[in-house]
Amino acid sequence: MAKLLIVDDEENIREVVREYAEFEGHQVFEAADGMEAVSLCRLNDYDLIIMDIMMPKLDGYSACKEIKKIRNFPVIMMSARSEEYDKLFGFELGIDDYVTKPFSPKELMARVNAVLNRSIAFAKAEPSANMQFDGLTIDIPGRSVSVDGVKIELTPKEYDLLFYLVENKNIALSRDKLLRDVWGYDFFGDDRTIDTHIKNLRNNLGPYRNMIVTLRGVGYKFETQQ
Repeated sequence: MAKLLIVDDEENIREVVREYAEFEGHQVFEAADGMEAVSLCRLNDYDLIIMDIMMPKLDGYSACKEIKKIRNFPVIMMSARSEEYDKLFGFELGIDDYVTKPFSPKELMARVNAVLNRSIAFAKAEPSANMQFDGLTIDIPGRSVSVDGVKIELTPKEYDLLFYLVENKNIALSRDKLLRDVWGYDFFGDDRTIDTHIKNLRNNLGPYRNMIVTLRGVGYKFETQQ
């Protein structure tokens, strides 16, 4: 049983999600706006947050930013806005999935369970040792990355993606595999999400950006002689 926080200013949406989530055996908590969600996250732990974007007082994007400062809770964002920009912006904030309204409650629960399963797998994974690649230092257990001695800040998903690439160094990884193993998707993912995160990672890695190699028509790999 997982603890879910449903954040939406529409009571009927919260009721529908609650009904299906409780049927799946999850424990459900509710918030009617972003400010209430942030307050609850300061006091309680949740296994997953399902959050709308357009809400009074504090929108979903802003609430997500504040919540990620508290703890890296997995987040599924919901919105009637289906534009690519909105989805990519959400992924850049570190969300785990994006559902467009109107949505199928059964599909939403499938996405919820996929994200939960991925979170459990990450938690159980044996942390790797610190890794050094020239001036690039990657501390996977401590979730820390330094470039020439200067610590850089990445979004939660950028950390996950970089760590996965490094742990599979010199191995060609398709976009579908990256989506499935890092985001926990099957067909739910969009490979443009990967491209956006890779671009941001390269910008942050500076002189070591070329360690992330594009494999045309395939995907990416972290390439090193070490």
